[in-house]
Amino acid sequence: MAEAWRYSAQGVAVAVRVTPRGGRDDIDGLETLSDGRPVVKVRVRAIADGGEANRAVTELLAKAVGVPKRNVRLLSGATSRQKQIAIDGDPKQLGEALRRLVAAKPAE
Repeated sequence: MAEAWRYSAQGVAVAVRVTPRGGRDDIDGLETLSDGRPVVKVRVRAIADGGEANRAVTELLAKAVGVPKRNVRLLSGATSRQKQIAIDGDPKQLGEALRRLVAAKPAE
């Protein structure tokens, strides 16, 4: 399966599909959308109101890949379940961390 992130000089941009009010904060692996694009499935307990779910997603990703929260920001999809999240840092290390995270979960 293709990776759900793109590399840049600043870090990576990750395509995610978010489930707000998902019962727990977790990364559920990779998923292929109906158009064939891979995304990282993320669920958060926060509700999708006032940016709470977006904040929870960026905090979860920061913790999961081991970077400060300030290094993770929303690029697009503020009001959508499908989002692009930028993570600043060493692209190679971030890519490895993301691969480890999604490898632990089966792809759908």
